[in-house]
Amino acid sequence: MIKVLIVDDSALARQMLSQGLSRFSDIDIVGTASDVFAARDKIVFKKPDVITLDIEMPKMDGIEFLRRLMPQYPLPVIIVSALSKPGARVTLDALDLGAVDFVLKPSSSFGIHLEQVIEDLHEKIQVASRVDVSKYKRIFNPRPVSVPYKLSASTDKLIAIGASTGGTVAIQSIVEQLPADTPGTVIVQHMPPGFTTMFAERLNRSTPLEVIEAKGGERIHSGLVFLAPGDKHLSVCKKGGYFYTECRQGERVSGHTPSVDVLFHSVAEHAGANAVGVILTGMGRDGADGLKAMKDQKAITIAQDEKSCVVYGMPKEAVECGAVDMERDIKDIPSEIVKAVKRLSNEN
Repeated sequence: MIKVLIVDDSALARQMLSQGLSRFSDIDIVGTASDVFAARDKIVFKKPDVITLDIEMPKMDGIEFLRRLMPQYPLPVIIVSALSKPGARVTLDALDLGAVDFVLKPSSSFGIHLEQVIEDLHEKIQVASRVDVSKYKRIFNPRPVSVPYKLSASTDKLIAIGASTGGTVAIQSIVEQLPADTPGTVIVQHMPPGFTTMFAERLNRSTPLEVIEAKGGERIHSGLVFLAPGDKHLSVCKKGGYFYTECRQGERVSGHTPSVDVLFHSVAEHAGANAVGVILTGMGRDGADGLKAMKDQKAITIAQDEKSCVVYGMPKEAVECGAVDMERDIKDIPSEIVKAVKRLSNEN
């Protein structure tokens, strides 16, 4: 049984989440709290395995609560967030502070139904209950990279990165260490629309690279990072010797839109041996088959290792299907990307 504490200032929300989750045989709702002060006491006495947390509450918001909670009681927290620009901003703040994942609140305006929210929340609670949140501290202290950063001769190369649960912190720890002349980079992070826009803006402020949310039709070149929009698949194509982004709506692939598999398969087809593929923390197996296709085309492939993953799901599946050349701690991946690009430049 997974012991869950629900923290939300809305009595209706507490009731809906409690009733919805209680129907699962592996969930034990040990309590609810209307504010963070009541939550603090119940954490001490009820000892929950996972907390669901609304971040917009009176007295003390969820962000400040997380800031104070994690150093004293490092517990897996899932944010219950509104699909709005302010909601996206504070949700990203919460992920930075150690929240494992988030779900969107039901909204008739955006077609987000309660039943789907409960299903998603149950799945994420199951994953969160097995997460060692202390790993976040290791990710936040990146090791200085000693590799000389001169990659301007490698403008015809391509870097593709895929991630899910825990990926926002992992991706940021990578891109903020890459040099300004890094080959064009394309990224899929499992997130809904709006959140990817905000995430791209946040990354753009923390790296010498230019990071933007892809719209489709943009030329990919060194110094640019494109993040897949939250409701579309991102892929790449090659025209006249240059790489371009393609964005399209479509059914979920490997359970997701955007899908890492869609991106990786397109990179395998159009970049082949001129690419580096990186698969990071996340649940499920999205990206494993696509990374294998990249490896079969002589791309260099890297997976985040188990000890530095928040969730060792996607990397594990990639390793097990023979898609990975090397596994590395998240702190070592930026330097491995640099080495891989230089190696490809020497070989091609």
